[in-house]
Amino acid sequence: MASPNIVAVTDGNFESEVLKAGTPALVDFWAEWCGPCRALAPTLDELAAEFSGKVKIAKMNVDENPDVPGRYRIRGIPTLLLFKGGELVDQLVGAHPKAAIAGMLKKAL
Repeated sequence: MASPNIVAVTDGNFESEVLKAGTPALVDFWAEWCGPCRALAPTLDELAAEFSGKVKIAKMNVDENPDVPGRYRIRGIPTLLLFKGGELVDQLVGAHPKAAIAGMLKKAL
């Protein structure tokens, strides 16, 4: 993860970092071997900088953390889930353009 504005989340810290976050939280479910996940990473870095302090952006490696992806029925990656107040409010599956992801984040603010 290149961006200092992106938080790595695990099965162990998902609740404290995402569900109890004071801001909306976007979680990118990804894996090392996933080409579209790697293609999406620079876009998420840009969005993390642009929405710094307003939206928490996090990444969860599905290969290392099976519990949370299982709970939210993640079937394909990349999957972006947006949480607000501990509740799932929106999602995108696949690599989407920056404008689509930014629009989803703006709706949650």
